[in-house]
Amino acid sequence: MNKVSKFLKPFTLPIIVVVILMFFQSLSELYLPKLMSDIVDYGIAQDDIGYILKVGGIMLLVAAIATLLTVGASYLSSKVASGFGRDLREEVFSHVENLSIEKFNEIGTSSLITRTTNDIDQIQQVLTISMRMMLRAPMMAIGGIVMAVSKDARLSMILLVAIPVVVLVIFLIARKGIPLFNLIQEKLDNLNLVLRESLSGIRVIRAFNQEDYEEERFDRVSTDLKDISVRANKIVGALMPAMMLLLNLTAISVIWFGGVRIQSGNMQVGDLMAFIQYVMQIMFSLVMMSMMFVMIPRAMVSVRRVNEVLEKLNEINDPINIKDDPRTDSNKGQVEFRDVTFRYQGAQDPVICNISFTAKPGETTAIIGGTGSGKTTLINMIPRFFDVTEGEVLVGGVNVKDIKQEDLRAKIGFVPQKTVLFSGTVAENIRYGKEDASDEEVRRAAHIAQASNFISNMKDGFDSRIAQGGTNISGGQNQRLSIARALVRKPEVYIFDDSFSALDFKTDGKLREALKEETKDSAMIIVAQRVATVMDAEQILVLHEGKIVGKGRHKELLESCKVYEEIVYSQLSKEEAS
Repeated sequence: MNKVSKFLKPFTLPIIVVVILMFFQSLSELYLPKLMSDIVDYGIAQDDIGYILKVGGIMLLVAAIATLLTVGASYLSSKVASGFGRDLREEVFSHVENLSIEKFNEIGTSSLITRTTNDIDQIQQVLTISMRMMLRAPMMAIGGIVMAVSKDARLSMILLVAIPVVVLVIFLIARKGIPLFNLIQEKLDNLNLVLRESLSGIRVIRAFNQEDYEEERFDRVSTDLKDISVRANKIVGALMPAMMLLLNLTAISVIWFGGVRIQSGNMQVGDLMAFIQYVMQIMFSLVMMSMMFVMIPRAMVSVRRVNEVLEKLNEINDPINIKDDPRTDSNKGQVEFRDVTFRYQGAQDPVICNISFTAKPGETTAIIGGTGSGKTTLINMIPRFFDVTEGEVLVGGVNVKDIKQEDLRAKIGFVPQKTVLFSGTVAENIRYGKEDASDEEVRRAAHIAQASNFISNMKDGFDSRIAQGGTNISGGQNQRLSIARALVRKPEVYIFDDSFSALDFKTDGKLREALKEETKDSAMIIVAQRVATVMDAEQILVLHEGKIVGKGRHKELLESCKVYEEIVYSQLSKEEAS
């Protein structure tokens, strides 16, 4: 709760002003029934038109002041809640952006989207209503009781029965409804998960004619959400009729016993009318508080869920003491693994074990191996997407843990296994690697990545729009733009994680040839499944079950590494391999 509530501190002054406005607005509304009572008892009863006009004018003035106070409080409370929601949303987004991949995956993308949007909206809405209702309702209830007792203490005994009954009804309904609100948010997470998977995987769904299955799957989670929501709303929906019934019964009791008091001469008509209004104000205040007691628990569920995100500690942190530039010219761009072992949290067996090698500038280090051999995990150690369990990873002769993450990643041009493009132009996607890249640098990067031809054939060239995820271009074009994005920053280390798989052999060959000249001062690490992609590398690492079982050039490994030999001959003939 503390992590969320601290975002209210910048709005302390507006909140205090809202409290003051609500206080005076409540006083204004409590004063109106007294004025009405005076008009009836002293103006109408005595046929004093002047008194009626005078007090009536005061009533209009008080009502106008109350209206202005209400408008001011509503404006400020909305402004506070909106600012709070904005700040909290920015903090959650920023926190998630900096979380380690492992912590990110613990919550999941769909749940994070729900927590950043729906949950924060729930908190924001309740905060807006709380500042208007939660402050006003107790003031009106307490003030109403005081004013009612001042009018007729004996008739106020009715409230001793009505108020406990109202509180009991609120308690019973809240106890039934609160557990369902947590379920609603969980079902909303499931709905977002299915929706996200269905939309992102639409091509696969259509390719396998699974539209009916996905519709049934979506209908199932949607129905679950509907059923829980209906159950919760039925319980909450029972609150208002119950409260109105109690309110009307209380009003009837007041009129009945008040009439008796008037007949006995112990009460005036105007006082009874004022007393009824005070009772209505008290009961309506209790109704408002009852609605808050229903809404607040639901918001507390959202607060807990947002807190869970903010409380996730990032295990990958920058060092406390950082030198301005810890690298040395002698090993600039060099990547070195020293006895590196890594296991995922909670796993017994390591994914990679005792890995040692050096990737030198001007050379290509290729990593090849079967599925699940740990290739991608290995290269994720370099930009610190994961931290090693044992051993060291060094870039430029310095342990990556001793370099600020921003500085470390600025040295790396990373092309992931699954290409990711963003909505925007071709040029904007390439400049994602270097924001201040000139038009010439963008064109050069595209040329080296073998993307110039297809870009020139697009309607607006480099200004052509790319859909979210690059869905309006082919897989090979996606990969080439991702490679251009890495090339434009001219880093010290290039990492290509199976980034040539969608390219034909001719384009693959041209691209690797162009990369040799471009990366002559940088280390280049390539993860690949194709033997043809790695054959010319100065160093090939063969991974099997998380261990290096072969290291050397292509011909050397054909003679010395059984695993490499099997991979090669599964793809190439003996003549092609030699």
